[in-house]
Amino acid sequence: MAYRDLREFINVLEDKGMLKRVRVEVDPELEVTEILDRVSKKNGPAIFFENVKGSDIPILANIFGSMERMKLALKTDRLEGIGESLAGLLKPEIPSSLRDKIKGISKLGEIMSFPPKTVKSGPCKDVIIKGDEVDLTKFPILKCWPKDGGRFITLPLVFTNDPETKKRNVGMYRMHVYDKNTTGMHWHVHKHGAKHFEDAGRKGERLEVAVALGSDPATIFSAATPLPDGFDEMLFAGFIRKKPVELVKCETLDIQVPANAEIILEGYVDTKEMRIEGPFGDHTGYYSLSDTYPVFHVTCITHRKDPIYPATIVGKPPMEDSYIGKAIERIFLPLIRLQLPEIVDINLPVEGVFHNLLIVSIKKRYPGHAKKVMFAIWGMGQMMFTKTIIVLDDDVDVQNISEVIWAVSNRIDPKRDITIVDGAPSDSLDQATSLPNIGSKMGIDATVKWKEEGFLRDWPDEIAMSGEIKELVDKKWAEYGIDDR
Repeated sequence: MAYRDLREFINVLEDKGMLKRVRVEVDPELEVTEILDRVSKKNGPAIFFENVKGSDIPILANIFGSMERMKLALKTDRLEGIGESLAGLLKPEIPSSLRDKIKGISKLGEIMSFPPKTVKSGPCKDVIIKGDEVDLTKFPILKCWPKDGGRFITLPLVFTNDPETKKRNVGMYRMHVYDKNTTGMHWHVHKHGAKHFEDAGRKGERLEVAVALGSDPATIFSAATPLPDGFDEMLFAGFIRKKPVELVKCETLDIQVPANAEIILEGYVDTKEMRIEGPFGDHTGYYSLSDTYPVFHVTCITHRKDPIYPATIVGKPPMEDSYIGKAIERIFLPLIRLQLPEIVDINLPVEGVFHNLLIVSIKKRYPGHAKKVMFAIWGMGQMMFTKTIIVLDDDVDVQNISEVIWAVSNRIDPKRDITIVDGAPSDSLDQATSLPNIGSKMGIDATVKWKEEGFLRDWPDEIAMSGEIKELVDKKWAEYGIDDR
């Protein structure tokens, strides 16, 4: 069964020895980050800080900080299995009979079998605070790095409704805390939340915004996934959980939020109001620079009686978000194969911070196949941000960086095999581009070249020992007196 809430997941982590409680006082300004950075670099446990300076609310962090915990959070032994199940349901098939039509309807029904469920109330409404009593400073919000512009909410689930269609979007956008009731709202121009903001501005309206802090792990994860336009994150969370996410209407807004959340912030952004946000030590390993972003006004706070404040930190990898990214990679691989079945495997190395490097292996079938795959990937949703794509034959294990470097070094002629695309969308956090949000891409065709691709020589054979000799040495190994194979 799905986790009821964050607290049940905490109990499971603790029972399995995957969570450590820190009982000495810690400062949410810098000290917590230094602790978590050291823990992350050692693939350490989730941390529950019980005694936080300046607050009576504990901090929970690093819950997704290993692949083992990621699988536990989503209750699966194989992350690819989630994507395979979804791909099997989404795979387009032309029905040839009534039976096929019924089968197609049942597939759609399976996707829709765990839609969000509206409930009258929930634990997130144990305490309700409105008006002048609203005060964000009661929460142990982190200042992560020395040059950060202030304290930042780092693990928020930001809920908005499309001003036209009223469809829900849930995203994870950092929030720079300015004072007791206002924060920045870090909506990049390419994100769905930013589109809602722009659409509200065209209509001359404020945009209602609700922020959930702390929920069951599948719901938190779903807010971070790059889902296609129109795919409800709460429906996706229900599909992962195999149980509907219970949602409750906000106290002051026409927005629904997870009833099991620890803390809910309700308010609005005025589309005519912008303010400097940042700098912020980001997952690239650099500070993202200050810039103007919308201002979120908090008009109501609801929370559990004894709330837990969830947080994450980002910086030079590996960090907790590295494992979230790898989980997304594994889950979305089967969905990518729906459009590009020639793909064997992909690797988004954590050092590439999600958008800087994609390594992909393919079953090459025709001349120019590698370039076709590059351009197709750049046309897939948020994959458009990928700065560098390396395409390899299926004899290379893309998860083995040693094999990748060997193949790239030995199978390319730079002038022939490197493709540069200029004037393409770039990630807003890419500090290396000359202009914000636009830059260049590089594709490297590291497949073995064919004569049909203009390779006029014979490609040499790779070195490999004969099978007979391998078998002989296997049989005689003990006789050689060598301890280690």
